[in-house]
Amino acid sequence: MEILFQDDYLVAVNKPAGMLVHRTKIDRNESVFAMQLIRNQLGQHVYPVHRLDKPTSGVLLFALNSDMARSMTELFTNGAVYKHYMAVVRGYADSFNEIDYPLKEQLDKMTDASMSLDKPAQKAITRYKCLNTIELPYPVGRYESCRYSLLELIPKTGRKHQIRRHMKHIFHPIIGDTTHGDSRHNTFFREHMDCHRLLLAATHLSFTHPQSGHDIQISAPLENNFQRILNKLDWSFPTGKKEESEMNT
Repeated sequence: MEILFQDDYLVAVNKPAGMLVHRTKIDRNESVFAMQLIRNQLGQHVYPVHRLDKPTSGVLLFALNSDMARSMTELFTNGAVYKHYMAVVRGYADSFNEIDYPLKEQLDKMTDASMSLDKPAQKAITRYKCLNTIELPYPVGRYESCRYSLLELIPKTGRKHQIRRHMKHIFHPIIGDTTHGDSRHNTFFREHMDCHRLLLAATHLSFTHPQSGHDIQISAPLENNFQRILNKLDWSFPTGKKEESEMNT
């Protein structure tokens, strides 16, 4: 695993797309997990403090002891960890917007069988900034051309599949999303760009270290198969703190 950050209390890795964070009954046939890989690599137990969906790549943080795991989980729960994502979505998105749309908790039949199905929708907020757009001269669906946007996204809450569900809600589904996306545009990207992944990546985490009090900034480069798509669309991977400060406000 590519290590992005490590000290005596925390380790962050760049999780590849298609890899589970840890073993689960939902995916019984999987045998490779980020948690086990980094545990074997470091030679010590690690504690997951948040999660990334299997098809999402990018920054994944683990604690190296149970006390730090509790502290970091509290930071995530209280919204004190700023998470930045990059995504390619269908259509021309607004230059900047905030999606404030409550989400019903998504339960799995196997792992959440004992949980209540009557819970009210939970508060869910995602901010995004449009970094680039493109129109391609290919018919997809009933239109003679197709439009796409490159977004930077910051989820202000941590609901299950929040970014993917929010983008579907505003009719800008993420390319490659087989659950919440648009199959016609997914097919277009597979056939014309050889894209076989979800175009969503966790690119940055920032928080105040519970032990040292230092400001921690952890960034992950895009995987080659994601960067290749941006290159084909003539989009560069943006850097800098201006977008971060605007989005975190």
